[in-house]
Amino acid sequence: MPKTTTGRGPGPGTRRTMTAAARAAAKRAERGHREPVAATSGDEEAPRRTERPLAGRTVPIKAPKGGWEDPPEPSPESCEEDGPAERSEPGTGGRRRLLTVVLAVLLVAALVALAVLGWQYRDGRLTETARTEGLAAARKAAPVVLSYDYRHLDKDFSRARAHLTGDFRDEYGKTTKTVVAPTAGKYHAVVKATVATPGSGGTPAASVVSASPDKVVVLLFVNQVTESTQVSGSRLDLNRVRMTMDRTGEGWKVSAVDAL
Repeated sequence: MPKTTTGRGPGPGTRRTMTAAARAAAKRAERGHREPVAATSGDEEAPRRTERPLAGRTVPIKAPKGGWEDPPEPSPESCEEDGPAERSEPGTGGRRRLLTVVLAVLLVAALVALAVLGWQYRDGRLTETARTEGLAAARKAAPVVLSYDYRHLDKDFSRARAHLTGDFRDEYGKTTKTVVAPTAGKYHAVVKATVATPGSGGTPAASVVSASPDKVVVLLFVNQVTESTQVSGSRLDLNRVRMTMDRTGEGWKVSAVDAL
């Protein structure tokens, strides 16, 4: 009668299966210990993502209201990381400063030149006006200053002083009082002066020698007819007189008379 086997002992294949299962369980336990976050069955990519290192992020930190007590000094490495500062080309700043200086000098020179030209133009206009006015005043004053009549000397001298100014006015008063008046009264002198008319050649009887806005020097050709007890009849004297005219608050006045 054959033997009936109720159970079957573990064979070699069974032992290998159990050993593989144990190893797999051990590996799963080891991974679970190293990975606190377990992956779900529906996300097979989770273990792979958890094994990747996380990229670092820069978190800005705001300074406290009172400021840092002792802020750290920047290291050379941090300066290098920020990159080199923008620099202008060598010599650019110097060229700009030089250009600025040159432009400033040119501007000042232009303003000075403009001021000088304006002053010269104004001075020229004033001088030209002075020439005309001074010459006319000299032609008018010469006959009065160089004439007198012993019969009314005070009146003649008073009229003459109205055309004079400055020290010459005082000098004229002293000379007529101490010299001219006594001589004219003694010899009954009468002197009448007139500005000569232009000659046949068109030579002017009066001309401006020099002029400025406030002073004009005039050359006059003056004819003086003198009558006195010392002269039989009348005597004609042809004189050249240089007369200096000054601008005053009352118009152009004689400040000097020189006989040439």
